[in-house]
Amino acid sequence: MNFILTMAEESCCLFSKNFQKHFILIFLLSPILSFAQNKEDEKNKIIEKRVEYLIEDAEESDADYSTIFDQLSYYFDHPLNLNRANLDDLEELGILTSIQINNLLEHIEENGKLMTLEELQTVESFDEELIKLLLPFVKVSTDVNTAQLSFNDLLKNGESQLFIRYVDVLEQKKGFSPSTDSALAASPNSRYIGSEAKLYTRYRFKYGNHLSIGFTAEKDAGEEFFNGTQKNGFDFYSGHFFIKNQGKIKQLGFGDYQAQFGQGLTYWSGAAFGKSADIMLIKRSATGLKPYTSVDESRFLRGGGLALQFGNIEATAFYSYNNEDANISLEDSSSIDGEVLAVTSVQQTGFHRTFNELEDKDAITQQQMGGHLAYKTRKLNLGLTGVHSEINSDFTPTLATYSQFRNNENKQTNLGVDYNWIFKNFNFFGEFSKSLDAGNAFVSGALITLDPKLSLAVLYRDYQRNFQPISSAGIGEGSTNENEKGMYMGFIAKPVKKFTLSAYYDQFIFPWLKFGINAPSKGYQYLAQLTYKLSKKMEMYIRIREKSKQENTAVDLTEGIDYLVFEKQTNYRFNYSYKISESFKIKGRAELVNYDKEESPFETGYVLYQDIVFKPKSNPFSFAFRYGIFDTDSYNSRIYAYENDVLYMFSIPAYYNRGTRTYLTVRYKLVRGIDVWLRYGITYYDNVDVISAGLEEIQGNHKQEIKAQVRFKF
Repeated sequence: MNFILTMAEESCCLFSKNFQKHFILIFLLSPILSFAQNKEDEKNKIIEKRVEYLIEDAEESDADYSTIFDQLSYYFDHPLNLNRANLDDLEELGILTSIQINNLLEHIEENGKLMTLEELQTVESFDEELIKLLLPFVKVSTDVNTAQLSFNDLLKNGESQLFIRYVDVLEQKKGFSPSTDSALAASPNSRYIGSEAKLYTRYRFKYGNHLSIGFTAEKDAGEEFFNGTQKNGFDFYSGHFFIKNQGKIKQLGFGDYQAQFGQGLTYWSGAAFGKSADIMLIKRSATGLKPYTSVDESRFLRGGGLALQFGNIEATAFYSYNNEDANISLEDSSSIDGEVLAVTSVQQTGFHRTFNELEDKDAITQQQMGGHLAYKTRKLNLGLTGVHSEINSDFTPTLATYSQFRNNENKQTNLGVDYNWIFKNFNFFGEFSKSLDAGNAFVSGALITLDPKLSLAVLYRDYQRNFQPISSAGIGEGSTNENEKGMYMGFIAKPVKKFTLSAYYDQFIFPWLKFGINAPSKGYQYLAQLTYKLSKKMEMYIRIREKSKQENTAVDLTEGIDYLVFEKQTNYRFNYSYKISESFKIKGRAELVNYDKEESPFETGYVLYQDIVFKPKSNPFSFAFRYGIFDTDSYNSRIYAYENDVLYMFSIPAYYNRGTRTYLTVRYKLVRGIDVWLRYGITYYDNVDVISAGLEEIQGNHKQEIKAQVRFKF
C-alpha cells in the first residue's frame, strides 16, 4: 500500500510540472488491437449514460438507482419476445418512445408476427442505431412463454440471486478516531457509535417477469451492527412480494414498492430522469406499481398495492404505513404513550450513526393512500390520480418568507389528471395536479418525429408557489415542483450518416423567493452535443452545457437586503470510446468547467481521465481501470464523472481541488453461479492536507476505499 501511495504522490507532482505528458498518457494509451461487438457493453453503455443523465441535475453522487435499472438488466438476461410483448412490456423496457412502440405494434398487427429481428428495419421510425441499441434486450420467437404461474414452473424456471457486499475507507475519519470517556460524556455526538464498514445484502427470486420475491438489508458506515441500538443487525431492512399479469391482476405487491403515475406531478415515488442529451426522456413513462429493491430509506412505500385490468380500463389502489425519520420539535417534545407530538421537518438521509441521528429515527409514522384510474389504448391514455398523506403528529415547520406557502399541516390531499395521445408522428402528453386548499401545477409537452433523422421535443410547465407536492418528480429546475414556470425545446438530428446532433434550451423563472434567493429570479440552461460514430469500433462526442440563474450576491452588505446576481456554469466535454478488440475497450474524457458568479472571483476546473476495460467472453476474469487527473479552483467548479463499480452499486464522485484519481474494479467468475467483485480506489490531493469536514474529516491528502462483493446465482 505504501508503494501505491508513493507512486500516487510522484504522479501528482509530475502533473503539476508536466501537464502535456499526462495528456499524452491519457489520450494516446495503447491503441493496438481490433474489435468485435460485445452485447454486455451495450447494456452497460445505456446504464452509464442514463446514470449520468440522472446526476446532471440531481447531483446525488451516492444515490442507489438499482430499481430504475432492474428491468433493463432483467431483459438483458431474458430478452423480451417482441411477438408477445404488449404496450406495458415495451414501455417498461425504457428504450423506445411511445411513437416507436405504437409503430412496432401497428406493424405486427398489419403484417403478422415478426419472423426475424432484421425485419425491424421495415418498421417506421426504426433506424440502424436504434435497432443495434435494442438487440441485446429483445428476441423474436413463437414460444408459448406462458404467463400463468405454476409450482412446477417456479421450481424449474425460477431464478435466485444473493448479493453480499462490504465497503470501507482505509483512512481513519474523525468520527471513528479514539476519544476519552470524559470527552464522550461531555459531547456524545462527537463520534460515530458504530463500526467503519458499510455492509449490504440482497436476495431476490424471480420467475420470468411475473413473480418477484426479495429482501434488501444495509448498514451504513458508523451505524451499529448486532449490538447497542441495532440488536437485530442491519439498520435498514426492505422486502417485497410482487406479482404481474395474472388474469385481471396486472400488478399486486406487498411489502416495499413504488408507485408512479402520469407525468410525476400528483404522485411519483423514487427518482426520475431530468433534462439531458436524450431529449425524449423529458416525458415520464409511468409504470404504476413496481417492487422496491434499492436502499434509499425514504423514497418508497411500505404496505400493499393492487392494479386490475378490465379491457381498456386500469384501476390501481395503494396503501402505505411507514415509519419516517423526523426532527422533533423541542417546544413540543413531550409525548403521550411514547408518541411524538410535533416535528419540524422530515429527514431523508437514512443515517443513524450518532445519538442525535438515532433520536430522529422512526420518529413519526406516515400513512399514504391513493389510486389511479386510467382508460388506456395503444394511442390514448387518460388517467385520474388521487393521493392522501398523513403523519401521526403535529407538523410545525419553521417557515421563512420564501417557504411560507408550503404545507404546514399533518395531512394533505392532491388530485390530478394526466393524458398521453399519439396522433400520427406526434405524441402529446401532460398532467394537471391540484393540492386541495392550495395551489396547482401543470405540465404539457409533445414529442414529434418528423423523420427518422429528426425528432423534436417541447414542454411547458407552471408550478404555482403554493402547490404542495406530496411525492412528485415532474420536469423542472428546482428540487421540488413548486414556484416555477419554464419552457423547454429540444431536438435530435442526424443530418448525415455517422453524425448525431442533440440539443435543448430551457428558460425558467421562479415567481417567488427561494432558499438563498431573496427576490423572484430567472435563468436558462442549454446543452448541445455532437456525436460522431466513426465505426463499430470508435465513437466520440463533444458537448457544451451551460446553466445560468440568479442568486443572492456574495458581497457582504452593511445595510439593506441582498440583491441578485447571475451565477453561470459552463461545461465543455470531449468523450471517446474505442473498442480495441473483442475483449479490450478504452474510454477517455476531457472536461472543462467555467464558473462565473458576478462580483465573485472567476473559477475554472478540468478533469482528464482514461479508462481501460477488459471483458472477454470466455475468460472468467475481467477488469475496469481508470487513471485521471483533476484541478478545480473550489467545490463550485466541481465535475461529476461516472465510475465503473461492482454490480448494482453506482459511483459518481465529484472531482474538485487538485490531484489524481485511480481505481481498479475486478470481476472473477469463480464457478458457475458465483461471481466475485473487488474494487480499490484512491484519490490523492496535492493542495489540501485535510479531506472533508465534521465527523467525515480525514487528516491527510489521500483517501482510499475498498469494496468486495459476491453474487450467488441459482
